Amino acid sequence: MILISASNPRRPMMCERQSDPCKIADRFRLQRNLGVYVIQKGLNQLAIVDHETVSLAAGYLVRACKPDGQFTYRVNLDPTIIPKLKYNVLRHAGAMYALAVFHQRRPDEKVRDAVVRAGRFLRDRCISPVAEAENMNAVWSRPEMTGAKKLLGAKLGGAGLGLVALVNLEAIATESTPIEQLRQLGRFVVYMQKADGSFYSKYIPAKGGRRDAWTSLYYPGEATLGLLMLYELDESPVWIGAAANALGYLARSREGDSEVPADHWALLATAKLLAVDDRCDTPVARDPIVAHAIQICESILRQQVWTADDPLLIGGFSDDGRTTPTATRLEGLLAALTFLSQQQQQDLRERITSSVHEAMSFLVRSQVRQGEFAGAIPRAYRQWPADDPRSARSFNRRATEVRIDYVQHAMSAMIQYLQTFCSDPTMTDSTGKEQ
Repeated sequence: MILISASNPRRPMMCERQSDPCKIADRFRLQRNLGVYVIQKGLNQLAIVDHETVSLAAGYLVRACKPDGQFTYRVNLDPTIIPKLKYNVLRHAGAMYALAVFHQRRPDEKVRDAVVRAGRFLRDRCISPVAEAENMNAVWSRPEMTGAKKLLGAKLGGAGLGLVALVNLEAIATESTPIEQLRQLGRFVVYMQKADGSFYSKYIPAKGGRRDAWTSLYYPGEATLGLLMLYELDESPVWIGAAANALGYLARSREGDSEVPADHWALLATAKLLAVDDRCDTPVARDPIVAHAIQICESILRQQVWTADDPLLIGGFSDDGRTTPTATRLEGLLAALTFLSQQQQQDLRERITSSVHEAMSFLVRSQVRQGEFAGAIPRAYRQWPADDPRSARSFNRRATEVRIDYVQHAMSAMIQYLQTFCSDPTMTDSTGKEQ
């Protein structure tokens, strides 16, 4: 268990034990105030990051996974607000990934069953061949499922996160997905890659196939991570070669830029590539890839909130109090700590360490701890005052929204945090007693 001092969050108290953590945990309650539901937090001295915190998030996603494997994609803590009926299969795969990683660290049959159900839904309802290409499968965003008024298409990120999800499913339920089906997804990702390492973002049959009129910030990192996870199961040089080419392109395209996007998926993929590159016949050019990762980390660190009208927003990465920008940046920064040199990048490592303690304290304060939505992470830590000039009404309608990716990213960051700062998080319960 990690305890973060609210009065001095720069000074974490690593793995300290408390006999009754409920007395110091952030308490969440939903109260009606002038006709609007708001999330209020009664803060005590410490914010707790422990197995219970992660288990609450996992529990929310398990409950959200319906018998057919589809997730309840979006809810609102305010029952007067009816969520839009939309679905995003990339976020479905992301939720699978987080739950599978949780189960690998802390086996739980309910979690495993949910991942198996979600995997079956992904395979049966979303994955099918690409008619115009041989031996390729894609993860399709079908309008009847997504609720979007768009043509049938397959997103690069869908194949990437589909691989991430299904490979991690294999780690907890072997032979759930035939290896050839995984290879077919991998071939689609490679097919979507250009010679310079960049990618087409979408495949739309009605528009001729591969499309790059619009490009996604996150799809290349998602696709790269998917290829690298496939490589761990199937050590084809095609997969790791395409992954290295993708990260090399991102490094070249951003070289010399003072500000670069907060590309956390690229940082996660970099960590994975550098962990497996010793298996590659052709050496990976590490220096430019690490330099690119350092660029991303420096840009992220400059975005952290250090002054705010509400001091409880300090530590996050969004001055409007949204939670997922903090969770995703935590994922990226924590991934970077796994490969940044303790000699050559010691100063950066120390700044990242200080940053992630602050950010995690903000994120834990945002979690719903009790009731029907226990474990949920709302879109924003708080609502804006009604007279705020920043479109308070539209923001506040969504501030209490909970979407599966809000929970997934926070949960993934919490797991990484415990792995990084607690010596054996899988063997400690919320009271600090060994299992």
